[in-house]
Amino acid sequence: MSQPLDLLVLGNAIVDLIAHADDAFLADQGVAKGAMQLIDEDRAEALFSVMGPATVVSGGSGANTTVGAALLGAKTGFVGKVRDDELGRLFSHDLKATGVGFETAPAGEGPATARCFILVTPDGERTMNTYLGACQKLSSDDVDEATVRAARVTYLEGYLWDPPAAKDAFRKAVGIAHGAGNAVALTLSDAFCVDRYRDEFLGLIRDGSIDILFANIGELQSLYSTDDPEKAIAALRDERGGHGKHLLGLVTRSAEGALVVRGGEVRSVEASPVREVVDTTGAGDLFAAGFLAGHARGLDYVASARLGTLAAAEVIEHIGARPQRDLLALARERKLV
Repeated sequence: MSQPLDLLVLGNAIVDLIAHADDAFLADQGVAKGAMQLIDEDRAEALFSVMGPATVVSGGSGANTTVGAALLGAKTGFVGKVRDDELGRLFSHDLKATGVGFETAPAGEGPATARCFILVTPDGERTMNTYLGACQKLSSDDVDEATVRAARVTYLEGYLWDPPAAKDAFRKAVGIAHGAGNAVALTLSDAFCVDRYRDEFLGLIRDGSIDILFANIGELQSLYSTDDPEKAIAALRDERGGHGKHLLGLVTRSAEGALVVRGGEVRSVEASPVREVVDTTGAGDLFAAGFLAGHARGLDYVASARLGTLAAAEVIEHIGARPQRDLLALARERKLV
């Protein structure tokens, strides 16, 4: 029998290479500022050759969430695919060092461990160019039924909808989790990701696969094909999720904080104070981490969202999408736990 988990995350196992760049560099490289673009191995090598000095850290949206929740005291696990290479071993070490359970077998051959080239402009905005590599090898065989059944919440990364085999893993996890009476969460990940899979994401919401939805306001507007944020929020308010209950929506709005949307009610949560915005990479990931860690502690939705804004505020004050300060100590200092 697998040990009980507060949170199990299925996501892309990626190592981040983070460098500073200006808008002119983005234009020269033909990349859309603030977006995530998928690239092949040749493009990955070409971009690495021209970008500035890079900070190398383990990343991946869902993995960042797993780590953040673990650092806030939640018992967490991660399912994602790496190659048995130097970056794959780095990724695995970094997860396990924070207390995250990671048992997915690495690929012994095929594409290298995934890399994300993150270009941070002076305004703190991040532009991502992702070579998925070994991530695309994640399959339903990597989803262990006992582990999913043991998790109170199974969290699915929207980016994982890109590799076809991973969709089968995604659907298998949903079926197992709901069969065990547990909750399923989805993060939309990126507005461009939503543009690619809008109908499929709406289908997952409306067929009851999803109980909890995480999105920033831009992603939500993309989901509902509107330029009006209020219309997007109104549409979310009326959605129903898994188990026949109203969908729980968590919507981040940068400096305006976050919204908790459930059953016709919308609650606003202020953003936590930030000393300086250095790099917005991982802000949404850590908001989800804080919320889910609070939820695991039995906090109500608004209190959990406040914990999310605290975690998000910490991660944007420095380079990289993993916390550098003691999140649990910060939360206790602010009397949030």
